[in-house]
Amino acid sequence: MSLTASLQGEIESLFEQPPAVYTDEHRQLFLAFRDLLNQGRIRSAEPDAAGISGWRVNSWVKKGILLGFRLGGIVEMGGQFFDKATYPLRQISIGDGVRVVPGGSSVRDGCFIGRGVTCMPPMYINVGAYVDDGSMVDSHALIGSCAQIGKRCHVSAASQIGGVLEPVGALPVIIEDDVLVGGNCGVYEGTVVKKRAVLGTGTILNRSTPVHDLVRGKIYAATDTEPLVIPEEAVVVAGSRAVKSGMGKDWGISLYTPVIVKYRDAGTDAKIQLEDLLR
Repeated sequence: MSLTASLQGEIESLFEQPPAVYTDEHRQLFLAFRDLLNQGRIRSAEPDAAGISGWRVNSWVKKGILLGFRLGGIVEMGGQFFDKATYPLRQISIGDGVRVVPGGSSVRDGCFIGRGVTCMPPMYINVGAYVDDGSMVDSHALIGSCAQIGKRCHVSAASQIGGVLEPVGALPVIIEDDVLVGGNCGVYEGTVVKKRAVLGTGTILNRSTPVHDLVRGKIYAATDTEPLVIPEEAVVVAGSRAVKSGMGKDWGISLYTPVIVKYRDAGTDAKIQLEDLLR
């Protein structure tokens, strides 16, 4: 049996036990689990070509993260921070190849941060997150618990990539390789943004708001069993649609809706090359 398979069995078993039975041995097991998260050897979701979204949830990993909150008591973290002992600030060294700029940024232990990642202050990366090589997390941006960020992505200033830790079987937010998330965007509730997509400033994506594709004449929406999936290379902007009945129609009210206005081409790439200079 592999180390991961053995660990999975222990985590699954321990998750069903009440906190009263937890011992120092269990805490050591959690520390080994957390170290594997840091290394990127285990993750809360991973690519799966067999799935409609192209991803699958590793619910046992999310259970392990939740166990960390049960196992940890409140301790002083330094300064005026008091948090669970099992989730201190992650220790990053010069050898990790990560640039963290001073100014109030935090990376919680128990997440993977790839080489060449740039973290601009202030920003926050929560437990269980996976941020792959060469990506940038800009000022005032949030990477939520268990969110998966691909290679060479730019999560622009004040954007929020929502986390989905519970329920444990729910897919977290997925941002695939080479995605540009514009400023003040919000991606929530297990949305999957496929490779090379561009989210224009202020775009909000979630399970309850459909996305209208003006290029292909389609409407994309989440279902009871599948998340909202934004196609590869789609350029999505914040739009609106008119209310066509009742007082909304009488008052001329429109509702917010995300709109795909084009698909990425050489012209789009030329406009975002500046992002490479910031890394």
